[in-house]
Amino acid sequence: MELSIVMPCLNEARTVATCVTKARQWLEAQGVRGEILVADNGSTDGSQAIAAAHGARVVPVDIKGYGAALIAGIEAAQGRFIIMGDADDSYDFTHLERFLDKLREGYDLVMGNRFQGGIMPGAMPPLNRYLGNPVLSGFGRLFFHAPIGDFHCGLRGFSKAAALRMDLRCTGMEFASELVVKAFLLGMRVTEVPTTLAPDGRDRSPHLRPWRDGWRHLRFLLIYSPRWLFFQPGVCLMVSGAGVGLWLLPQSQTLRGVTYDVHTLLYAAMAVLIGFQAISFAAFTRLFALSEGLVPEDAQLSRLSRVVTLEVGLVIGGILMLAGLGSSVYAMTQWSARGFGPMDVGRTMRLVIPSATVLVLGCQIVLSSFFMSVLWLRRRRSSILP
Repeated sequence: MELSIVMPCLNEARTVATCVTKARQWLEAQGVRGEILVADNGSTDGSQAIAAAHGARVVPVDIKGYGAALIAGIEAAQGRFIIMGDADDSYDFTHLERFLDKLREGYDLVMGNRFQGGIMPGAMPPLNRYLGNPVLSGFGRLFFHAPIGDFHCGLRGFSKAAALRMDLRCTGMEFASELVVKAFLLGMRVTEVPTTLAPDGRDRSPHLRPWRDGWRHLRFLLIYSPRWLFFQPGVCLMVSGAGVGLWLLPQSQTLRGVTYDVHTLLYAAMAVLIGFQAISFAAFTRLFALSEGLVPEDAQLSRLSRVVTLEVGLVIGGILMLAGLGSSVYAMTQWSARGFGPMDVGRTMRLVIPSATVLVLGCQIVLSSFFMSVLWLRRRRSSILP
């Protein structure tokens, strides 16, 4: 069998028959050996019987969610290629040759682009059309260098081998982003074809909740890109904090009529510590994603792990802790020499703030090194065990 057309379904009694009929007629007209599979997510309006009566194979899916239905449909599909599309009659199942031709050419993922093909009046809410989809698609292109104009088009095709290799996990609406992101992370061949979007044929409100599901998509993109969520902001904080700290360490500075003193130095130290914590979270997130199979193997991170070991972290952290502790003791001796009485705040804090910063930074490095080693052990264990 060459093609499986998979439709996720939840209470689509009004439209599922139309979608199945259009898909079946297209298969017959094109002479494609294929099947129509309806992944039913617990419909209570008789959608299952209607789909089966019109020639679809119905796969019941107990786990709730858009992604759960599609994952089950993909696993049950018998075709070499899969084209997925909603069962609400908003997508055109009579022009699937655009997708199938690209799949036959060897593309792993073929995305539909509704902005190129045409969005009929009333088919997409203005909020989704002019804000949600463009913004989220823009983040996807920025984070993953994915030249896709419509990240969330529900009509898309892919080979079953590629889908299984992606090891898709998201059970909710984030599935739409996961499919695209993993394809690019795995270096698969991806392209777009124009498609149209028509107003759906439902007599109820859609399952999609723009703000909630939009946030879930954005959250997914950020989690899958710790470089943008943690690493780059962390580097910016550390560099800027260290720069400002070194500028203010000798004495107060005046710039454009504003005097910066130890108060600013304290915030600069805070930026350094928060920045390091963010960088640590980037490493933790990446290792966790690797150990859980959420992202493909990273050769660069593997090479880095051979250099940045637990022992190296303990040595660097220990040195910083000793330096911070020694500076703190020196500050105490200065205070003791004055009989623990009042001191010059500006001069004292220029010693105390760097000492505390270095001491805390050393502690963070030691603790982060231990936690990183735990994650590496988990990853090695998951890669050895079946």
